[in-house]
Amino acid sequence: MLSPSLEDYLEEIYRFSLNNDVVRVSDIAACLEVTMPSVNNAIRKLSNENYLIYKKYKELVLTDKGRRVGSFLVERNKILQKFLKVINSQCDIGAEAEAMEHYLSLPTIRAIENLMDFMNINKECHESFLKHCQERQARGLGLLDGYQE
Repeated sequence: MLSPSLEDYLEEIYRFSLNNDVVRVSDIAACLEVTMPSVNNAIRKLSNENYLIYKKYKELVLTDKGRRVGSFLVERNKILQKFLKVINSQCDIGAEAEAMEHYLSLPTIRAIENLMDFMNINKECHESFLKHCQERQARGLGLLDGYQE
């Protein structure tokens, strides 16, 4: 099991590899807005755990294991972003999904995926849910921000 930080690196390496023939350390540093030493440290760990092959000053090559897990990480993120959109969350969707993906269990993410599928098939339920949310907001119902004065 990878740490949340290593998952982020592997996810970005996988994403980058989908659209580019060559993946370099500098590419990942730029995408994640981190330093080259940080990327090198993560790459060394990912290489030691057989997620990728890296030779100094060469491109990164994902192993079969790295591609399999990378694909899973990207799909998990997509599911959570769809969920946040379906529930009409007024947040930074990408950042929120990123925070959630590391702390929700696989059974919970599968349950969310099932809910997304259900809402997609039963569009009238989704429309009814959105109407319900608007009515609650109009009546001033819902959790209040306890930090606001």
